Amino acid sequence: MENTAPRPDARYKFRFSPLLIGLGAIGLVLCVAGIAYASWMFFDFLTNGDLSSAYDWIKIGLIYLVSVLFAVLITAMLIRSQYVITDTHFITQFGLIRQKYELKKIFSVHLFKGANKLAVYFDDFQTNYTVIVVKEEWYADFIRELTERNERIAFSFSSAEEEEEFLRKK
Repeated sequence: MENTAPRPDARYKFRFSPLLIGLGAIGLVLCVAGIAYASWMFFDFLTNGDLSSAYDWIKIGLIYLVSVLFAVLITAMLIRSQYVITDTHFITQFGLIRQKYELKKIFSVHLFKGANKLAVYFDDFQTNYTVIVVKEEWYADFIRELTERNERIAFSFSSAEEEEEFLRKK
């Protein structure tokens, strides 16, 4: 009897560069500063301002809204960026933005050893693709998960010398 139980989803966290993590931290600090500034403006407005001024209410409300919205987006991006491989789909999630691809529409996976990049191709001409940004030690597991869930997915790799030769021919 064949085991038809669904396999658990494979999840791979997005690997952010230190620069992006630093920019995210700076963005969060700016969001906190925006909330603090809006709070100071609101307190000053309540004590000294004209409470009937719609302009001041809108201005303070927009600063709060934008600061909180950016804080949510940056936090979601840093915490919830990942690749998910299910039995039927390959999902890229970058914060709140999700893209879902059917596994049967993936044509191949290619590992560029020279550039140390992994790419998933959705067509034979290698024009529709996405670059996978995970830890290097997860490459083999990522490739295995994709090819085991759909045996039609081809795997290839190129050495640093092959990549250099290809770039010289261009």
